[in-house]
Amino acid sequence: MTLKQQAIRGALWTGIQNWAGQMGAFLVFFVLARLLEPADFGLVALANVFLAFMQIFLEQGFAQALIQREDLEPEHLDTAFWTNIAIGIALGLLSLLTADWIAAGFDEPRLTPILRCFSLIFLINALRGTQQAVLERQFAFKAIAMRSLLGIMIGGITGIGMALSGLGVWSLVGQQFMNELVGTLVIWKASDWRPRFRFSLRHFRQLFRFGSHVLGLNFLNFFNTKINDFLIGYFLGSVALGYYAISYRILQVMTQLLVRTTSGVSLPTFSRLKHDLNRFRNAFYTVTRLTSAIAFPFFLGTSVLAPELVTVLFGEKWLPAVPVIQLLSILGLVRSISFFKSSVFMALGEPAWAMKLKFLSVTLNLVGFAIAFRWGIIGVTFANMMRGLIVFPVGQWVLSRMVKIPFFTYSRQFSAALVSSLVMMGLLLSVKTYLTSLIEMQIIILSLCTLLGAATYGLMLRTLAPQIVAEFWEIGRVALSRSKDTQKA
Repeated sequence: MTLKQQAIRGALWTGIQNWAGQMGAFLVFFVLARLLEPADFGLVALANVFLAFMQIFLEQGFAQALIQREDLEPEHLDTAFWTNIAIGIALGLLSLLTADWIAAGFDEPRLTPILRCFSLIFLINALRGTQQAVLERQFAFKAIAMRSLLGIMIGGITGIGMALSGLGVWSLVGQQFMNELVGTLVIWKASDWRPRFRFSLRHFRQLFRFGSHVLGLNFLNFFNTKINDFLIGYFLGSVALGYYAISYRILQVMTQLLVRTTSGVSLPTFSRLKHDLNRFRNAFYTVTRLTSAIAFPFFLGTSVLAPELVTVLFGEKWLPAVPVIQLLSILGLVRSISFFKSSVFMALGEPAWAMKLKFLSVTLNLVGFAIAFRWGIIGVTFANMMRGLIVFPVGQWVLSRMVKIPFFTYSRQFSAALVSSLVMMGLLLSVKTYLTSLIEMQIIILSLCTLLGAATYGLMLRTLAPQIVAEFWEIGRVALSRSKDTQKA
């Protein structure tokens, strides 16, 4: 099987994982949002700030180092596994010991038992890290997709069942715990690699030399994403954090569906092409072109239809989240074409550049919050959006110098999708205003605008960039032929 076929097959299974998994997760999210209160989501979001911070030290970059290495030896895998186990146990104990102190810091005594329950997740995730890296290195994305789907399904059933039983915030805790546990069990069943009781200091140094940059990047990425949860929860309260958390969750779902389908295979693919810059650039252009063609209309369409979307899916009690969702949709537009830069830096063995860009982003985020928090979550979200718009051209400049990508050539990859999406957006604004004066039912307005937006965008893209449509047909043909070959076998 060629590298292109491996990448397409991997993207197909990642797409199945993302679309089926995220649609299932969003359905669970939709049900829980109607059963629970914003404060419940805010409380678990606070607990997840601590969980995500501690998780940085568990995910110390060894997985990326294992995927990226050309001369991978069995000792690398064993060393990475036992390092993860030791760190997972240490983090779990630390979580148990500090739960009271952290809860007191937020003046939220209900946090204590939640943090203690989450302490078990560190060991669960430690058992999974090396196994998943092995599967990603082998392009075994089918097994990874099954892990995600089963975890989401069983975790969702658990969460909804607990919510219907009146367990409140614990339904969110149970959902997350079961998701992680089931995912780890599935990964171990799918992988044929098993650790041996050995540890090599030399191999640890080799992995840490690469992973230390990823650790720094993950540390900065935490401040880039979770620090807003911490600051909003501390300064504005758990209710405001609940509105922000559900808005950011929508952005995450859309990013997962529209961007991560291809980003999951980008690191192993780029790593294989790093010695052939022409093919490397072409792969980067292709993934940017196709991702923008999918993501742009969804993000801009969401910014227009956010009021109807929130009312129909979550109910009127969540309407204060609408302006936050609209601003985050613009940020999602930028993220969709920035997402692959980290994979490029990792594949080229230059994770330090990704870390420097994250540091710039974190600095701007903290400065923006300090200025904007007095205007509430809308001010904070606006500052977050502006941060993304500032960092994007800087990152592109670094990438252009590294792999000789002219900005004009790069911008052409997403220009047709952007123009088509803006035309669609303008039409939706006009039509929605007209329909609102005639129709009271929000679901009808949302349905009609969605159909009109899809038709308008498809027609515009077909007119401006027929080659992009042809590329999607080619990917579908390769994926379908591969599926038929698998069935015959």
